[in-house]
Formats: sequence, C-alpha cells, structure tokens
Amino acid sequence: MSDTAKAGSVAAPATAAAQATALPAWGALRYPVFRWLWIATVVSNIGTWMYSAASGWLMTSLNPSPLLVSLVQVANSLPLFLLALPAGALADLCDKRRLILWLEILTMLLSLVFALLVSLHAVGPATLLNFIFLLSILTALETPAWQAIVPLLVPAPALPSAIAVNSVGINISRVVGPAITGVIILGLGIAAPFWLDAISNAGVIVVIMLWRPPARATARGLPAEHLGAAMRAGVRYARYNIPLRATLIHAMGFFLFASAYWALLPLLARSQLHGGPGLYGTLLAAIGAGAVGGAFLLPRARALSGGPNGVVALGEAGTAAALLLFALAQQPWLAFIACLLAGACWIAVLATLNVAAQTVLPDWVRGRGLAVYVTVFFGSLTVGSAIWGEAAEHLGLAPAHYLAAAGALVAMVLARRWRLRSGPAADLTPSMHWPQPVVAADVDKDAGPVLVTVEYQVAAENREAFIAAIGPLARERRRDGAYEWHLFQDSANPERMLETWLLDSWLEHMRQHQRITRADRDLEARVQQLARERPRITHFIAARPEDSAR
Repeated sequence: MSDTAKAGSVAAPATAAAQATALPAWGALRYPVFRWLWIATVVSNIGTWMYSAASGWLMTSLNPSPLLVSLVQVANSLPLFLLALPAGALADLCDKRRLILWLEILTMLLSLVFALLVSLHAVGPATLLNFIFLLSILTALETPAWQAIVPLLVPAPALPSAIAVNSVGINISRVVGPAITGVIILGLGIAAPFWLDAISNAGVIVVIMLWRPPARATARGLPAEHLGAAMRAGVRYARYNIPLRATLIHAMGFFLFASAYWALLPLLARSQLHGGPGLYGTLLAAIGAGAVGGAFLLPRARALSGGPNGVVALGEAGTAAALLLFALAQQPWLAFIACLLAGACWIAVLATLNVAAQTVLPDWVRGRGLAVYVTVFFGSLTVGSAIWGEAAEHLGLAPAHYLAAAGALVAMVLARRWRLRSGPAADLTPSMHWPQPVVAADVDKDAGPVLVTVEYQVAAENREAFIAAIGPLARERRRDGAYEWHLFQDSANPERMLETWLLDSWLEHMRQHQRITRADRDLEARVQQLARERPRITHFIAARPEDSAR
C-alpha cells in the first residue's frame, strides 16, 4: 500500500496535556504493538517505493510517451481522490482493525499476481496502469483507517513521539526503496522489485492480525450514521471549518504544481539525462534524502520563518526553484541537487499542512475531515500529473518544468490571504454542555425538519458587537449539522434578536449536542456576554399533514 496512508497513521495531534508530559523523541517505540507495526510499516514502505520506482521505469520501457509515463502517477493518485471521502466515513463507522487486515491481504494477493505477470512478460502499458489503479483503490480504502488507529496504539503523551518516529521511518523507506530498486533491476530483472513489494506486506498483516485493540466506545446511545449521511457530514464540516478550508487551499496550490517533478522524473532520467534505472533510483533516493534532512531542519525553519505560514511559503518558493533546476539539468549532479531541494520542501509543506489539518478536527469527524484533505491532496496530484504530462508531450520536458515553476510562484502569492492556524490548538474535546431539550412526549428520531430558535435581548450599544460575534457561531451551527441559519430582529423591539437554524431530523439535532466542543462553548459564552439575560431556547418539529387535520 501507499506510504502516504501509513504516514498519516501517526499524525494525530496531541492535546495540551499530552504535550506537557510528552515522551522523548523515540519514546513511542517502548509500546510493543506500535514498535512492531512501525518496523513492519518501514519494510512495507520500502517495498512500496520499490514498486513505485519500478512502475515508472517499466512504463518508460514499454512506451516512453510523456503522457503515458505521467499516467502512472495519475493511476496512483486518482483512486485516493475519488474514494477518500467514502473511505473516511468507513473509518469513522466500522472496525478499523478488520478493515485494515482484509485490505492488506487483498493488496498482497493482487501484488503477487502482478509480479507473476511481469515475470511472464505479459504486461503492457494498459495492464500496468490497470494494476496500479486497482492497488491504489485498496490503498484509498485503507488510508483513513490508518490515520485513525494510532490513538489506539499509544497513549496521548506518546503521540508527539509517534509523529516524530513515523516521519523518520517514512523517509528512511523513501531513501532506501528507490536507491536499491535500480540495483535490483540491473541484477535480478524488472520483475524482482514487484515480488519484493508483494512480500513486504507480510509483516504488517501479521502484526495487525495479532493486535487486539481496546473496546470501541459507543456514541452515547445514538445509532451509527449511515454511510451517505456520514459523508455529507464530513463535507459540510470541511466547508464551514475556516482553518481546515485554508489548509485545503494551500494544499491545492502546492500539490498541483509539485506533481510535475514526480510525474516527469522517469523521463528526465531516461530522455534528458540519458541514464538508466540506476540513475532514476538515485534521483528518487535523493528526494527521500532531502526529505529526511528537511524533517530534521523543520523545527528550526518553523522558528526562523515565524510559524506554519512561513514554512509553507518557503517550501513553495523552494519547490519553484527545484522545478527550474530540473528544467536546466543536463548533468546528473544538477538534477541531484534539484531532488534534494524538492524533497526538503516537499516534507516541509506536507508535514505542516498535515498537522494543520489534524489540529482543527475533533475525533467524531477526524477520519472524514482527513479524507477531505486526502481528496484535495491526491486530486491535485492527479490533475497536475495529467497536465504536466500533456505539457511535456507537446512542449517538451524543460518548458513543462518552467511552466510548473511559474505556476507554483503564482499559487504561493494567491494563497497568502488564507492563513493557517498558528498558536495553541483549540480545545476540540466534547463539552456536552447543552441541556437536553424539553419534550412533551417521545420524539421519533427521524422526525423533522427541526427548527431551533435562540432568543437574545441585546442592548442597542452592543448590537454591532453582537452581530460580529455571532458570525462564527453561525458557521459552527452549519458545520455541526444545520442546513440553514438566520438571525432576525424584532420589528417592534430592536433589542430582541432571534437566532434560528434548521436540521434534517431530531436525530441530527441530538448528534449536534454531542458535536459541540469546549472551543464552541467559549464562543457561545462570548456571544451571551453581549446579551442582557440568559437566552431562551425553543425547539420545533415540522408538523405532519395528518397532525394539522386533527
């Protein structure tokens, strides 16, 4: 499976309390299940990078068309774009361990079949792209579940350590896998990396099979969400979560143009530098080495640049410079320098955006929120790879890299107004401070629509401040389930303000009660401080036609 999936598996944010008592950098490895899964994942990711490098090189042997070579990256990333959201909903709703186990087994079996076909010389361009696409479908279905299991593997104080250890492991595999691929192809043939990739999944399967996660908490008596409703909730949450939306915009601008060197690197090695699989593997390893160096330099870069926004800007500018170097490279040494720079900038932006996405998501929607991020990530890679392959087909490799570099700089400027959240993370633990609604009789959970009204008495001198303060509260209502929100003023009494919002059903409103966080409670407190007295809350359920006829 893709190492992108497993990279996210230890990216859950630590709470403030956890950070205060965080373990040393390698402390997460003292927990046996995490330690063995980390080792198995590093081995599996080495196989994944061997598979990725060998696939790109195999396509250049089968058909060196720039468009077809770029379609290797498209086939890798398109399923993650198309399926991330339903996979995120599955991760939030089902047994994550069982889902991961079966998908890992299917991945291993499919990889073995493909390795056999390569050994029999029965693979053409279409077969290669189809198998890459099928394997990527399995990865897409598995990715959000990997992202969500680490809180089950280590306690909260160990999460920062788990993040650091995972980053090192991912980049070790990124260096080792491509570096040995060229040597293996030259010594054992093009099929060998595919056999080794298939076998590399065995360790992950064994560890997941033996692992027994703690019992899953129930949702306080509420029935599980249906898949379609869960997906809509995830999209709605992303739409009205401003910090997450800023992260998505930065991700789109960066990955759309950074995809150029990933998609065109096999052709750069073969056509522009006139090298073989050894050179291609070396260039991929250089990207990994740059990422390792970038991971170690990231804390200093964050301090010197003033926070996540500065790091992302530096990474975007550095990526543009790397693309220019790729366009100019006529000797391997210059391409090697470009790869080191590209890798360092890639990990700086990727890690910063990943943390930015993680820290603005509460647990109830974490899988789906990260799935939206994955959708944007791989959607940008997919579209970008196709664009740059087409550009290289018609304009040549160097002009395609020049255009990508210019686009990266333009995107960096346009995205500056969307600021990533910096400073302490908001407290997204459930507050459960809303009182249960008063009902005259049992309410059918599917009854609806439901109208909720909150009446405020606001002094004239506080009116403008009140309207400004309630704006973020409107986004919170929509984010957690409301499909319509309004604020009204009494025509006979200007100090009487009425907030209203509509939800699909009574069950959806009960879910809204559970989704309110402590940060939301503080936001409500600021609004209520501007009112004369405690607000009055009323609930209305749509009357059925037969009710009105009685």
